[in-house]
Amino acid sequence: MRCFFRLALAALSSLALLALASLPLLAQADWTTASELPGVDFTGLTAAQKELALKILRSETCTCGCNMKLAQCRIADPPCGDSKSLVSIVIEGVRNNRTADQIHEALVTSPLAKMRAEQQRILGDPVDIPTAGAPVRGPQNAKITIVEFSDFECPYCAQAVGEIAAVLQAYPNDVKLVFKQYPLEMHPHAIMAAEAALAANDQGKFWEMHDRLFANGRSLSQQTIFAIAQSVGLDMMRFTRDMESDRFLKTVQADVAEGDRIGIFGTPSLFIDGKPYRGPVAMALLKPILDEELKPQPAVTATAK
Repeated sequence: MRCFFRLALAALSSLALLALASLPLLAQADWTTASELPGVDFTGLTAAQKELALKILRSETCTCGCNMKLAQCRIADPPCGDSKSLVSIVIEGVRNNRTADQIHEALVTSPLAKMRAEQQRILGDPVDIPTAGAPVRGPQNAKITIVEFSDFECPYCAQAVGEIAAVLQAYPNDVKLVFKQYPLEMHPHAIMAAEAALAANDQGKFWEMHDRLFANGRSLSQQTIFAIAQSVGLDMMRFTRDMESDRFLKTVQADVAEGDRIGIFGTPSLFIDGKPYRGPVAMALLKPILDEELKPQPAVTATAK
């Protein structure tokens, strides 16, 4: 789901850039000389203060992701909420006789700038994720642990299977995958599939079940799930007892509660050594992050007192 939203946002950004490119050249260049800007109220400023405000607005960058200066963004994209908010900080600072450096500090430490910087970080701050008893693929002593919260009926999770397999193949000694259940309410058979996967795990067949469930994710039903269980060689009497008794439902619910606690809002969600990964699940994007994680950390030397 998150992959879909990111692709949609990327498409919208591309359309925005195309729209900007179609603007008259004069409109795109006016920001460097314009003395009036859309939505900017210079009322009450002296001539010197207005000159300072314009200088700052032409040098400080908007946080919306357009990579334009504030004055440029006000002309090219008047509805932009980020530039509106930051412009108000600049004007207020100038009115209160703050220096350009002081206003710059107010901009970069504003709640909006901090929020945007956090959103742009591809890895968040680490969180504690219990993994005892969860299915694992890869060496136990791997240097990097990837925890995946996933849903067997989610098409984006199914797309991620091949990418994650490519990661494990590229780092056979350094990366292990821990799989956690996060069935979404919108998927009617996702909870049953999660229980079935854990029942298969109890018989040592989790990854076989994992692969078949994802391969049939668009046509899951009770009948399909039981047929998959039989096809991977499970003891069907034991599997049927486990499914009828809801033996593994509490484990599924515990994984979901854990995901909710650490802020998951969609699937698939990856955590690299406990750090939430905010990018698309793609080998090409994960590789540089994993390579960075594998770099030797500088030794901490004690200093003499």
